[in-house]
Amino acid sequence: MKKQDNIIIVQARQTSKRLPNKVLKKIGTKTICEIILKRLKKCKLVDKIVFAIPNNKSNHQLKKHLYEINANVFLGSEDNVLKRVFYAAKKFNSKNVIRITADCPLVDPVLIDDLLIKFNKHKLDYVNNAEFNGYSDGFDIEVFKFSSLETAYKSAKTKVEKEHVTPFLKNNKKIKIKKFKQIENFNTKLSIDNLEDFHNVSKIFKHFRPNIYFSIKSVFKKKLHDKLFKKVKLKEDLLKNKTLNGQTLWSKANKIIPGGSMLLSKNPDRYLPDFWPTYFKSAKGCKIKDYDNNNFVDLSLMGVGTNVLGYANSQIDNAVKKNISQSNMSTLNCKEEIILAEKLIELHPWADMARFARAGGEANAIAIRIARAASGKDNVAFCGYHGWHDWYLSTNLNNNKGGKKNLDNHLIKGLKINGVPKSLKKTVFPFIYGDVKGINKLIREKNIGVIKMEVCRNTVPNKSFLKHIRQICNEKKIVLIFDECTTGFRQSLGGLHKDVGINPDIAIFGKALGNGYAITAIIGKKEVMENAKESFISSTFWTERVGPTAALATINFMEKNKTWKKITKIGKKIQKNWKNLANDNGLKIKINGIPSLTNFVFQSTKHQGYKTLITQEMLINNILATNAVYPCINHDDKTLDLYFNKLNETFKLIKKCEDGYDLNKFLRSKESMKEFRRLN
Repeated sequence: MKKQDNIIIVQARQTSKRLPNKVLKKIGTKTICEIILKRLKKCKLVDKIVFAIPNNKSNHQLKKHLYEINANVFLGSEDNVLKRVFYAAKKFNSKNVIRITADCPLVDPVLIDDLLIKFNKHKLDYVNNAEFNGYSDGFDIEVFKFSSLETAYKSAKTKVEKEHVTPFLKNNKKIKIKKFKQIENFNTKLSIDNLEDFHNVSKIFKHFRPNIYFSIKSVFKKKLHDKLFKKVKLKEDLLKNKTLNGQTLWSKANKIIPGGSMLLSKNPDRYLPDFWPTYFKSAKGCKIKDYDNNNFVDLSLMGVGTNVLGYANSQIDNAVKKNISQSNMSTLNCKEEIILAEKLIELHPWADMARFARAGGEANAIAIRIARAASGKDNVAFCGYHGWHDWYLSTNLNNNKGGKKNLDNHLIKGLKINGVPKSLKKTVFPFIYGDVKGINKLIREKNIGVIKMEVCRNTVPNKSFLKHIRQICNEKKIVLIFDECTTGFRQSLGGLHKDVGINPDIAIFGKALGNGYAITAIIGKKEVMENAKESFISSTFWTERVGPTAALATINFMEKNKTWKKITKIGKKIQKNWKNLANDNGLKIKINGIPSLTNFVFQSTKHQGYKTLITQEMLINNILATNAVYPCINHDDKTLDLYFNKLNETFKLIKKCEDGYDLNKFLRSKESMKEFRRLN
């Protein structure tokens, strides 16, 4: 057969899962296949057009139709698409291959000719106009040498490489690839993946009928674009319009508030840079209204773990309002702090005394001060995350091999600790959860007086390890602190340590304790806690009335409604559905944490990008979401079903990316900031 310089190979099949037989669906009087063939025949630099389809009964109707419209047909493997394309190109003796998929009836012959000119001019092995130029789904074109295709066919090993044809070429450093600058921005998705896509593309052909040879430029003329795509708005525009006031406020905050926010966990860069709503106007149950008047369902962190009972719980709010009406603050103390201390001691019989503060960082610092005083030693061993105070951050002053900081495995890699006194060097030492040898070595070598740790975080509690910690603390007269700021009142009425059956010397509670009102508690054994009298630990606003009132109302509500059982049940449902959605979409995830404090991680190098994509796609559907959910009692079945439905759609996009699609084609934001790492 005569050597053909440029051959277009169109991949087509009937067995699409989301829209079966889509290539045979008619737009006007013509099938999608027929439209593609006719448009491709307008290419000036192409010698032949070939449809490469699976050789099986499922595609019999497609084969028959292609012969009827006088198309060249090659029959090959269904699953090994690389093999199908290779042998199609070999049969028709091509020098260069232009790869098109049959879900793109708007493919533009002008773009094909232009790409071929660039391909030959620069003597390339491979080029595309989507991944490198920014054209969206619907206008995707790939050009590659037959010799490069042959290399891929002989060398490809993975399922992804065989199913999607070109991943091997893109990742092969010996293949000459050039990225061209995008001249015009055509970012509306116009490939046909589902029925909605089909209707949108049909609108375009209806507008131009009977002409089927219109160009991409004519489609994207502004007036026409606005007319045709009222419902198919660019995601950038949609997100910008949806979060305009939130982003404006954030920009202003960055100018007058160092860091922009009082809490790093509420920095929009941790979720969706440039598009996160950032500020709330009101909240109720598990719903939030922002300053663009959007109503969002919160299926993320629920006030960063504070609102187990939902936002603006009427019973808690009414209790606070009643006491506020009689004044929140006075020269005298409030009785509620005594009642709260009694209640916490009742729930934790091992404890004898309590102190209160307003924030978790404060509570952690108070506990460390008391514990150091009780042990008579300065050195602290810790595991996990315990706030922003100097005592904790000072561990990064310690020298470490290779320049790695001690908090790199516990907080944020490369965390700067400017302002932490260097005199605190070598007083605080980290250990890894479950590492018996590591903690034993620290105790032997560092004269440890205090051990501070979370009962669990990203794992379920390790009872044997906790038992070892308790035993060694007893033997060495080390004060043991359990930081339950996050875990408290979620799996039991009180601390998670109650479920494990291992008691500390001090326990700290926060977040869920006041259901959104500022209150933290430090409880402990008398012989330890009395050391607070010998140290200066004092603050005006630790004596206000709102915090203790809210805590008492919260505990009372929890006790009556068994809320820890409810949110644990909800969390188990979430974990189960995450697993099922991942399996259904061929994705690998790792699920972490107790059910009421749960998250998942993609087993992929692209995890951070996928996490960002989830936030983006869910936000478009008015859901605040990330890769973690802290359940509240308002997360009912209807709300969860909506969440799982939209998450499934996003998982399908992620699967595409795992199979070779460029993640940047879907992301409209830079990747989110990496999250805290709690325990190893």
